[in-house]
Amino acid sequence: MVIADRAALYVNEVYNNPENYHGIETIIATVLFAFQIYCDFSGYSDIAIGAARSMGFNLMKNFDSPYLSKSITEFWRRWHISLSTWFRDYVYIPLGGSRNGKYRTYLNLFIVFLVSGLWHGAAITFVIWGAIHGLIIVLEKATYKTKKTIFQHLKINTDNFSNKLFFNLITFIVVCFAWVFFRANSFADSILIISSFFNNNFHELFGEPLYLIGLKKVEFSFLILSIVVMVLMERFQKRRSLVAMLNQQSLSFRWVTYISIGLFITIFGVYGESIASQFIYFQF
Repeated sequence: MVIADRAALYVNEVYNNPENYHGIETIIATVLFAFQIYCDFSGYSDIAIGAARSMGFNLMKNFDSPYLSKSITEFWRRWHISLSTWFRDYVYIPLGGSRNGKYRTYLNLFIVFLVSGLWHGAAITFVIWGAIHGLIIVLEKATYKTKKTIFQHLKINTDNFSNKLFFNLITFIVVCFAWVFFRANSFADSILIISSFFNNNFHELFGEPLYLIGLKKVEFSFLILSIVVMVLMERFQKRRSLVAMLNQQSLSFRWVTYISIGLFITIFGVYGESIASQFIYFQF
């Protein structure tokens, strides 16, 4: 409600009028959509998990900091885990899984992601989105041993911070590129948006009009700050559970925290009858 619905105001303006925006504007809108769909979908998954837990049911985790992934394969272990598990059990394994050789395994993986695209809608944009992920996962599987050998030969430590950050950024860029097809209203719009990425207007990054697309400057700044805080919190949670830390505190401290968070969401959330306040995945 604080991040996703605020980002939607910027994203909707650019993606619904792609002919009016270019370069840095479309790049920012695409990155914001990546966080919009994540916060929107993981947010309402958390609402469902919390509501179920209050009634005694423990539902599975559906997201596990997917944008901290270092490969597309890892991304799909962290993104929409319930759907990925369903496709594994009811599409990938019935197709033969990895039991019939590597080439059949690659084909099965690619088919799963094509079906995943079609599951979201019978549109060429969704099929392309699924095909991009499927193709890259097949390439990652096919080149895994070769890359491992090269890294060992060159003594490249893939576990140090700089290399992790590099692979993390590459993965995020690929995911954002695929999101263009997922979000665009048509195939023609997606091509227009991608082609506009290369428009040389990066000098506008520091211009006032850039921050006035669907949002006021203070709203845009608050959105970016909120995203940064969320990413930092997710990185922190990979080391230590914030919930466990909170549960160790006194009852009064916990309730002050709960009430403060509730007030923060009430004050800074985006509400109303606009498209921004609707959960994206309700259409699926």
